[in-house]
Amino acid sequence: MTNPIPQHPTPPHAVRPFRIDIPQADLDDLRDRLARTRWPAQIPGTGWDRGVPVAYLKELAAYWADGYDWRRWEAVLNAYPQFVTGIDGQDVHFLHVRSDAEDALPLVLTHGWPGSVVEFLDLIEPLSRDFHLVIPSIPGFGFSGPTSGEGWSTQRIASAWAELMRRLGYERYGAHGGDFGSGISRALGVAAPRNVVAVHVNGGTTFPSAEEDDPTLTDLERARVQRMKSFMAEAGGYIGIQSTRPQTLAYGLTDSPAGQLAWIVDKIRDMTDLAKELPHEAIDRDVLLTHVSIYWLTGTAGSSAALYYEDGRSWGGQEASPVPLGVAMFTVQDIALRRDEEKANNLVRWTEFDRGGHFAAMEAPDLLLADLREFFAAYR
Repeated sequence: MTNPIPQHPTPPHAVRPFRIDIPQADLDDLRDRLARTRWPAQIPGTGWDRGVPVAYLKELAAYWADGYDWRRWEAVLNAYPQFVTGIDGQDVHFLHVRSDAEDALPLVLTHGWPGSVVEFLDLIEPLSRDFHLVIPSIPGFGFSGPTSGEGWSTQRIASAWAELMRRLGYERYGAHGGDFGSGISRALGVAAPRNVVAVHVNGGTTFPSAEEDDPTLTDLERARVQRMKSFMAEAGGYIGIQSTRPQTLAYGLTDSPAGQLAWIVDKIRDMTDLAKELPHEAIDRDVLLTHVSIYWLTGTAGSSAALYYEDGRSWGGQEASPVPLGVAMFTVQDIALRRDEEKANNLVRWTEFDRGGHFAAMEAPDLLLADLREFFAAYR
């Protein structure tokens, strides 16, 4: 499998154009591996409670092999200006879409796991009317990976983003993210408070500190605490694996596209809107497969999982953030509590939505777009 980014250091401070061009041999290899998948047995009558059902994954894998068109999505991504620059010994890939309005506010958009820059495709055109957009791939993810060394924690990534924005000539900018992107965006505000005018996240930056029997909880807050507990008990095993043994996991996911597909599909279903029964009902099937394809074609299953490992060893509690924070909550799938966000942050906006889920940029882009515009209007 050919890595799309040459593994030689980028000259210091150089920003070079980048274009995705996956070798056809890698696509042929993917199709061949999918055709030769060794499928596991499944107990008759069982469903999603034990993991991704074989019948569902077989159908999705067959479409990935013979229906999905990577070249189409490669062209979609290549329609936007892309670049690579070396920061702190690591090649960082990013989209840079400037607004026609020269005085537009720059905005950094950061994805999470198991996501990629593809998360923001529906937002690029409308947001670029009002913002200069910088959309990086997290080190270790996709075209910013694999990582070349240890220590790429949330805080180090935030420092890299601050350097990236300085290198692009932006002295004043906003930040938005979800999942890991929310933590990185918050940490960027802590790392560069004189530059970051405000931070917006979907899903919050904290975990609930209250117990579900706390009498001060509202019904919605109690539901979120219960949701967190049930998620960790029933579906949180991946966190334990990725935060302790990302290298061991990498062998299976890097060698088997069906394994990589199942690993991501399982989490997409667990994290998207509970009203959607199947993953492709919450996120378009081709979009979902584009995420999976990027992880597969760049061989970054292990290096992306390692972000859990790095944060587990570097996390020492959150430093108080002075930067204004806006939080958008998309149904009970987002589990943060306002009381916790107020303690840790300079919370100035809290919005509740009745649809969407953990991956708001893909599940409810219209709602997220409106909230971003309204929030940053005061800082433009």
